[in-house]
Amino acid sequence: MDSLRIRAVVLRVVGCVALIGLSDASATSIAEATSAGHDGQAEQLDQALAYEHGEGVAKDERKAFQIYCGLARNGNAEALFSLGWMFANGRGIPRDDSVASVLIARAAEGGHEHAIKIRQHFSASTANLPECLMPQASEALEFVDSDALLTKEPDLPLAAPRRIVELIQSLAPEYRVHPHLALAVIKSESNFDPNARSPKNAQGLMQLIPETAERFNVRKPFDPEQNIRGGLAYLRWLLAYFRGNVELVAAGYNAGEGAVDRYRGVPPYPETKVYVRRILALYRSESHPYDLRFLGRSTVTSPALENRSKSRR
Repeated sequence: MDSLRIRAVVLRVVGCVALIGLSDASATSIAEATSAGHDGQAEQLDQALAYEHGEGVAKDERKAFQIYCGLARNGNAEALFSLGWMFANGRGIPRDDSVASVLIARAAEGGHEHAIKIRQHFSASTANLPECLMPQASEALEFVDSDALLTKEPDLPLAAPRRIVELIQSLAPEYRVHPHLALAVIKSESNFDPNARSPKNAQGLMQLIPETAERFNVRKPFDPEQNIRGGLAYLRWLLAYFRGNVELVAAGYNAGEGAVDRYRGVPPYPETKVYVRRILALYRSESHPYDLRFLGRSTVTSPALENRSKSRR
């Protein structure tokens, strides 16, 4: 049995989730997650492992790294161990034994059995965590409970399915997207219908086209949780790309970031103009916190933002 198969067996036998380094609010949010949420994490781990080793999909270590980072930020010990493994072996990233040591130690502290066993083989290290795991102190988001959300936002119907609201409240903090914005998008895209399909084959609650679903690792677009995760991941990316400008984020979600860049602002499509106005009316804020780390290795600035900066001079 090769090392990949051995590791795959270890991942499935050992697999455990730990809550470490989280605020009380974050720990409570995750502790209250449904069993479906934990199943979703297991599926994400499987996806990351597949991308890391090219099993059943094209090998893409960068995608694997991003998935592991997203899970590790929420204290997933298996993801911490996998990141440590990647740094220890220089798998898709520069080898760094000191960072690997810190990650393996974190995984061991979270109860990861294999990390506990091999921790002794790594020297003690005071290295920083990878950048993708560093906290963002200046851009913490405030999240409201679902009842307050429904009473404070009259444009969001009281008939919104409770299960969808609860899913958003559970998942949005993980993706650093405000629940108000996520619900505004779902209301505008599908009116809370998980089986919605558009003439352009946009699917599910957040109306993901097949290309976007593939881009954000959504295999079952009509599964509410998978669809929401894909939509939240796309919103998080758009927020970083457009530096928190909600108008451009909404335009990008509707027409694609490429169209926004080509027109250096909201594209002149009637549908997109109406969509942007609807999102701004529902969300009621022109800006949203963002994290540039979610652009991956790219530091590109949207031409639409450059155009706006020039127009203000």
